[in-house]
Amino acid sequence: MYRCTTPSTDAVFQGNYNAVVEVKVIEDGLTLTGSMAHSTAIWNLSEGDAFQLRCSASTNSSEHTHLYVTWEFKNGFAWQEILSLTHEGKFQPGLEYTERYISGDVRLDAMADDVYRLSVSQALPTDEGAYRCRVSEWVKGADGSWQKIQEKTADVANVVVQPTALGVFITRNNVSVTDRDSLDLTCNFTTDRSGIFQAEVTWYFSESQDTTLADAQVLLSVDRDSVVSDSTLISLSHVDRSSYHLLVRDVGPEDSGYYFCQAALWVPQHNGSWHKVAERTSMPVTVQVVALEPNYQVFLNASKTPTFSEDPTELECRIMEAQNTEGNIRFTVSWYYRWPIRTDEVLKDELLATMDADWTLIVGDKNKQRAQNGGIIFSKPAVDTFRLRIQWTSEADRGDYYCVISSWSRQRNNSWIKIKDVASMPVSILWSSQDYTLTVEAVKLKPFFMAGHTFEMTCKVSSQNIKTPRYSVLITAEKPLNDQSNPNGTTRIISLNQDSVVRREDWTDQDRVDGVVLEKVQENEFRYRMYQTQVSDAGLYRCVVTAWSPGGGGMWREAVNGLSNPIQIDFQSSGPVFNVSVHSDSPTIYRGELVNLICIITVEDTVLDPDDMSFDVAWFAMRSVAIDRDSVFLASLDRNGIVTQARRNGSSDVSLERISHLEYRLRVHGCEDQDFGNHYCLVTPWVRSAAGVWQREMEIKSKPILVTVKMDVLNAFKYPLLIGIGLSTVIGLLSCLIGYCSSRWCCKKEVQETRRERRRLMSMEMD
Repeated sequence: MYRCTTPSTDAVFQGNYNAVVEVKVIEDGLTLTGSMAHSTAIWNLSEGDAFQLRCSASTNSSEHTHLYVTWEFKNGFAWQEILSLTHEGKFQPGLEYTERYISGDVRLDAMADDVYRLSVSQALPTDEGAYRCRVSEWVKGADGSWQKIQEKTADVANVVVQPTALGVFITRNNVSVTDRDSLDLTCNFTTDRSGIFQAEVTWYFSESQDTTLADAQVLLSVDRDSVVSDSTLISLSHVDRSSYHLLVRDVGPEDSGYYFCQAALWVPQHNGSWHKVAERTSMPVTVQVVALEPNYQVFLNASKTPTFSEDPTELECRIMEAQNTEGNIRFTVSWYYRWPIRTDEVLKDELLATMDADWTLIVGDKNKQRAQNGGIIFSKPAVDTFRLRIQWTSEADRGDYYCVISSWSRQRNNSWIKIKDVASMPVSILWSSQDYTLTVEAVKLKPFFMAGHTFEMTCKVSSQNIKTPRYSVLITAEKPLNDQSNPNGTTRIISLNQDSVVRREDWTDQDRVDGVVLEKVQENEFRYRMYQTQVSDAGLYRCVVTAWSPGGGGMWREAVNGLSNPIQIDFQSSGPVFNVSVHSDSPTIYRGELVNLICIITVEDTVLDPDDMSFDVAWFAMRSVAIDRDSVFLASLDRNGIVTQARRNGSSDVSLERISHLEYRLRVHGCEDQDFGNHYCLVTPWVRSAAGVWQREMEIKSKPILVTVKMDVLNAFKYPLLIGIGLSTVIGLLSCLIGYCSSRWCCKKEVQETRRERRRLMSMEMD
C-alpha cells in the first residue's frame, strides 16, 4: 500500500491531504513459443502455395488474465499487423489484410494446447518476409477497464515465395499474308508450376506498336473453363495444354498491324474459388497484309469531236489489259478538264464529275446545273467503259480532258477501300474557229414620197462562219433632238425574232396601231413598211440584226450583232409654225386657293381654218425651282376631247378644259405645298391636209411658269389664338373664384381680443 501525504500549515483544512494506492505484482507466468509446419526456419514456397504458422502461448498467473495474440509480418523495416485475436475474443485483421481475411485467404485458429495457428491459403509474392507472434497479457481492473500488464514476442519463420514463372510467346515473328488469305498464329506459354492450374488466353490487335493494352482491340479470348468468345471470321482453338491457335479468315488490308496474346494462370483455393497467380503478355508480331494490286491500263478515246461550236463531243474511257481484278474489285471513274493555255500561273485541273465506291455520281459545282439539264451526260455502257458526252460543245469547253480509273476492294464489313488510281493520257478538244462576220444593208425602195404616203425599206443580211444561222431584226428610228416624245434620240419601233414572231416595241400611236409592218421576204432579207407617214415620222431608220446559232437543249445562242446603214425620212414642208406659251394672272397664291394656268397656242406664217387644226395638250410639273428636274404628269386633253388625269396623293385636285380654239386652261383646286414648282404644257398639233388626211406635227414644249404656294399666317393662327385666349380667361376667373371662397369660408380664424397691456405696443395675436 502506498500512501501520499501533503502536510498543510493552513489554519483551516480545505480538502483531502492523504491518498492511498494499492500495487499488486503478479508473477510472470506467460510463456510463448513459435513453430511452423516445416522443420527449418526458412520456408521456400511457390506462388499460390498454402502455408501455416503456429504460436503456443499460455500463462499460469494467479489472477484472472486474458491473452491478446497478434501475428505480424515484416518485409522491410517496420512490422505490420496481419491478424489478431484480442483479449475480448474478437478477430481484428490488419489494414493491408482486411480483404484477404474477409475472403478467407488469411485466418487465425485457436487450437488445443494453447496453440494459435496462422493459415494462408494462397501465397503471394508480397507474403515473402519474416513472421513473428506477439502476445500480451491483459487484466480487468476494479473499475471494469482492461490493462495490459506484459507483452512478449517470438520469431516464427522466414518465408520465401518464388513467383510462378510464366513465359508467353508467339511462334511466328513478322508475318506477311496475301489479301483474302487466312492468318494463322499460335500463342504458347511455359511455366514451372505443377499441380492443378487453368490457363486463360486473350488475343489482341493494334494498329500501332505503342498502343497500350487498354486501347488495343480484343479479338478472341478463352477463359479457364475453355469457353471461347464468339466471332464469325476469327476462331481460337486449344491445341494442347500450353498452345492456343488463332485463325483469321479472309484477311484484308485493314488487318495489317500488330498481334499479341496474353496468358494468365489460375489456381484453385480451399474455398472453391480461383486465384490468378501469374499473367504475362507476349511481344507483338507484325502482320502485313499484301493486297494483290490490280494491274490495268487506261485509254481515253474521242469517239466524236466537234467541227463547229454546239456540235456534240463524246469521250470513252476504257480499262485495258486488266490483271488481278477478279473477286471483290470494283472500278470507278473521275473526269477532269484542263485549260489549254499554258501560263506561268499554276491552274488546278477542274473536276467535272467523280464516282464513289457505290457508283454514285458526284458532279462538280460548275457543271451541276448543266448536267441536270442534259447538257453533259455521264454513262457506263460496259463493265470496262465509261463515257462522257457534251451535247452542245461551246467555246468554254475547248481544252484537254483526261479520266482517272480507281480500283476499289470490298472489306469484311462491306465497306470499300481504294487501292489504286490510273490516269489516262489527255485528249484535246479543239476545232478551227474563225470570227463571226455579219453584214447588214438597208435599201429604200421608193426614192421620193410625201407625207401620208407609205414608206418602205428592205434589210439584206449576209454572214460567215456561223453554222445554220437565223436572224432577228429590229427597226429603230433616230428622231430630231427637238422631238419631245423621244428625248434619248432612238426609238425601237418593231422587231421580228429568230422564230419569225413580230412584236411592236415603242410604237404607241393608237391612230396607227397597224401602221407599221415587218416581214421576212427571204431567209436573209426583211422588209419594213410604214403606212400614212406623218411629219413627226421624220428621222433616220436602221435595221439592227442579230445572228443566232443552235444552242444546247433546242435553244438559240446569240452569235453576233450587226447594224445597217441609215435611211432618212425628210419632209420638205412649208406648213404652219406653232408656238406655245403658259400664262397665269396670279402664280403666287396661298394654301387652299385656286390657281389658273392657261396654255396659249399661236400660229405663224399661215391662216388655217380652226376645223383643220386639232391639238393634244398635256400638263407637267417639276417640283422644284430648277427646271432640270424630272417632270410629273398632271393631266392631258387629246384632240378628241378625252381628259386623262394622274393619280394624286394630296387633297388638291386639277381640272383641264379648252376655253377657245387655241387656249387650254389648267386649274389646281385647293393648292397644297406639293403643288409648288415649275409647270409647263406639251402640245402636239394635228393638221388636216388638202386630201383630208390628218398629219401629226412635231411636239412643242412651252417655257415653264413657277407656281408658288404661301401660307396664310393670320388664318392659320386665328382659331388657335381665340381658343387659347378663351380658355385662359375661363381658367383665370375660376382660379379667382376658388381663392375667394377659400379665404371667405375655409381659412377664417376667430381671434379673442384681450385687454392690451400698457407696456406693449400691440397684442401678440398680430404675430
